Order: sequence, then C-alpha cells, then structure tokens
Amino acid sequence: MSVLIVIPARYASTRYPGKPLVNLRGPDGDKTLIRRSWEAAMAVRGVDRVVVATDDDRIRSHAEGFGAEVVMTSSACRNGTERCAEVAQHLPRHDVVVNLQGDAPLTPAWFVEDLVRGLAADPGADMATPVLRCDGQTLRGLLADRHAGRVGGTTAVFGKNQRALYFSKEVLPFTAQAYADDAPTPVFHHVGVYAYRPAALTAYPTWPVGPLETLEGLEQLRFLEQGQAIACIRVEARGRPFWELNNPSDVPVIEAMLAAAG
Repeated sequence: MSVLIVIPARYASTRYPGKPLVNLRGPDGDKTLIRRSWEAAMAVRGVDRVVVATDDDRIRSHAEGFGAEVVMTSSACRNGTERCAEVAQHLPRHDVVVNLQGDAPLTPAWFVEDLVRGLAADPGADMATPVLRCDGQTLRGLLADRHAGRVGGTTAVFGKNQRALYFSKEVLPFTAQAYADDAPTPVFHHVGVYAYRPAALTAYPTWPVGPLETLEGLEQLRFLEQGQAIACIRVEARGRPFWELNNPSDVPVIEAMLAAAG
C-alpha cells in the first residue's frame, strides 16, 4: 500500500496570518511551525513520499531550504483537503493520501500509522481521521478557549461503529461533570489529520460547500453532508501532550509541550 503525506500550508490565514512561518522554541532550538510539522511527517513509518503544498513563495523558499519537497498549488484552494486533491492530481497515484495539517507539529508518528491501518481495515470508509479521548485537563483547555471567545480545538462525535456523526468547534457532547486532570472524559478531541481514498479525495472539490461546513468552518463536514463514511480511529497519547496551533495564544502552550516531550 503506497502512502503520500501532504502538508498544506497557507500564509494568508484569517485567524493567524503567516502562521506556518512562526517560530516555536523547543529543546532542539527555534524552528518554524511548518518545519516542525514536516519533521513530524518524516517520522511516520511506511510512507512513500512527503510534500509541502502551498501557494506562497515565502513558504516554498523556506521549506525547500530545510530540505522539504514542495508542490505549488492554486490560491483558489479553500482548505487543506482541496489543496491535497490538487497535489494528488499532479503526482503518481497513491493508495492513501494523508493530510497532515501544518498546524499540528505535536502529532506523534503513531497517530498517522494507526490512521492508515484503520482506513485499510475499514473498506467501507471513504476517509478516516484520528480522535483522542480528552482528559480533564484537556477538556478544561477546550472549554477555556470557548469561554474566551477563541476558536480552539475541534471535537468529534461518533457511533458505536466508530463512524463519524458530527464534528464541531463547540465542545461536544455537553457534560456538566467536573473531571480530575488525568481522568478520562466523554469528549474526544479531533486530531487534524485525514487519510483519504483517492476516489473520495478526487470528488471532494466538485461537491458544493454545504451549510454545516459554512457554519463550522470544518472541511471534513463536506464529506458528511455528501453522505460519505468517515472512520474515527481512536488513538492513544501514550503520555505525549497534544495540541494544535490555532491562535497566537497557543504558541507558549506548544512550546511548553515541546519542552516537556524533550
């Protein structure tokens, strides 16, 4: 099974312009967000090719400077999935295309490895995405973002067959219970990685943007609105912290997690 990882990187982010080139300090020094995301992708086993997909020459120049392969894509791409679809059109066909979003440098390699295996094990799924059960500390972080009016992490709701029912930037499902820092909660953090079957990825840009995708600003909802099956692959943190860089306030949080992870 051949696997391609695409890292979409857009400079003109509405919430955080220039985000891919933001420096993050870690035990190995200062490195940009896009470089740390590329290094995370390169650590995944069983991958045939890793490319950075961008429409910005600043990102292209920087990424090529640290050794990444870059594919230039159209500025008309509305999200990372459309950018991945454009890349897949111009490269040799792969059995699975993985979208490792450029704002998740803390994504452990085993999340992606488990994701690819999970999609292979569910032939009825058109795509797959990882979900991570929140502990009490993570849940409070998600709720704090919402209470402060910030759009932070995304949550996933799925059925007993592990097929996605919904994704939201709100914290779902609602729970009024208080949880200890390390206690498991009923809330699952959606990890911003996707594995697509080529047919579903090719069709994606041809589908209209639906009301749920418009309201939530979540690209994966287009699959659900089209009746596509999304497998939610439960992954384990194994003691590693996970967070995404969505807002400038996330920079010190991620830097602290990088320091803790060594």
